[in-house]
Amino acid sequence: MNATQQHLLDLHRAARLSRPAPPPPGRHDRAVLRDLYRRLQQNRRLQQNRHPGRSGEPGTPSPSGV
Repeated sequence: MNATQQHLLDLHRAARLSRPAPPPPGRHDRAVLRDLYRRLQQNRRLQQNRHPGRSGEPGTPSPSGV
């Protein structure tokens, strides 16, 4: 069953039970992706603060000395 079919089934069920209709699929995708991106950025910043000199930061010599 795809998202559209599930949404239609949910609409039918809500109508039979006299409940409000659910939001259409994909309605909150942008907000979810934006929140995920912000959390990933925050985690990356926290890791860099915990482990300075890792992840090839400028000015850090590489193991091979190049």
